[in-house]
Amino acid sequence: EPASGSSGSRTDFGFQDVPVESKAERVGEVFSRVAQKYDLMNDLMSSGMHRIWKDAFVRQLSPAADVVHLDVAGGTGDIAFRVLDAAMDATHSNKPLSEEEPTPPSVTVFDINPQMLAVGKSKAEQMQGGTGGQSGQDSSESSRRGSLQWVLGDAEKLPFANDSFDSYTIAFGIRNVTDKMAALREAHRVLRKGGRFMCLEFSRVPYPFLRQAYELYSFSVIPFLGQIVSGDRASYSYLVESIQRFPDAQEFKQMVEDSGLVKVNYRLLSGGIVAIHSGFKL
Repeated sequence: EPASGSSGSRTDFGFQDVPVESKAERVGEVFSRVAQKYDLMNDLMSSGMHRIWKDAFVRQLSPAADVVHLDVAGGTGDIAFRVLDAAMDATHSNKPLSEEEPTPPSVTVFDINPQMLAVGKSKAEQMQGGTGGQSGQDSSESSRRGSLQWVLGDAEKLPFANDSFDSYTIAFGIRNVTDKMAALREAHRVLRKGGRFMCLEFSRVPYPFLRQAYELYSFSVIPFLGQIVSGDRASYSYLVESIQRFPDAQEFKQMVEDSGLVKVNYRLLSGGIVAIHSGFKL
C-alpha cells in the first residue's frame, strides 16, 4: 500500500485507481451522502446481520468497568454505545465492597466525517433524553452511560498522546482508510501496554458457493436498493467494491502484526462474510 505522502502514488477507491491524495476526499463525500441513512445502509449491506456482528464484537472485547476506550471510524456511535453498556454491566456485576464510587468508563468516538459524528451525537442525545430530558428514557441514562466524547480527525494521525487508551476498536472503517498501515501503527501508539486492538470488517468468503451467492447479492441487489432507498447508486457501489479490494483475513492479520501488535488472531462470522481481528500491545 502506498504511503500517503509519496508523490504520484495511487491507491484504490472501490475498483477505481485514484491518486492517493484524493481518496480521503472521495470517501468523505460517500459518507457525507449516506450519513443520514447509515443504519439503513448497514441493514441493506448485511441483511440486518450487522447488529448481531457488533454485539459479538463487543462481547469479545469485554470492556472493564473503568475502561478508557477509543472507537475509530465510529461516527454513528453503534460500537461506542455497546462498549459503554458492557462496561456499566461490568460495574454492576463487580461492585466494590467500599462505598467509593468506581471510576466510570470513558469512550471517545473518533471519525473523519462531521456528518457521521452529527448522526452519532443525535442518537446519544435521544438516548439520554436530550438536553431537556424530555424523553421516554430513564433520567439516569446519562450517568449510566459514563463519559462519551466525540472527536473529529484522521485515523492515520490520531490527536492523542502515546499510551492513552485501554482498548481501540474500528468497525467497518479500516477498509476506507487510505494508508491502512499508518492507521494500524497509530492504533499501536495510542494503546497502553496490555491494551487491546480489535477490528470488525467485511472479509473474503472462503467457501466458493457462498462467495458467489454473496457477490451476486452485493453487486446486483445492494446498489439497486441504494438507488431505490436514497437515489444514490454510486455510493453503495463503492462500498461493495471496497469490500472486494480489502485483504483477506490472513493477509490483514499479517498487517496487524506488522504494526507491532502481538497475539494477533481472527475469527470469521457468518461463513466468513465478516472477520473479527484481535491483538495486543505488549
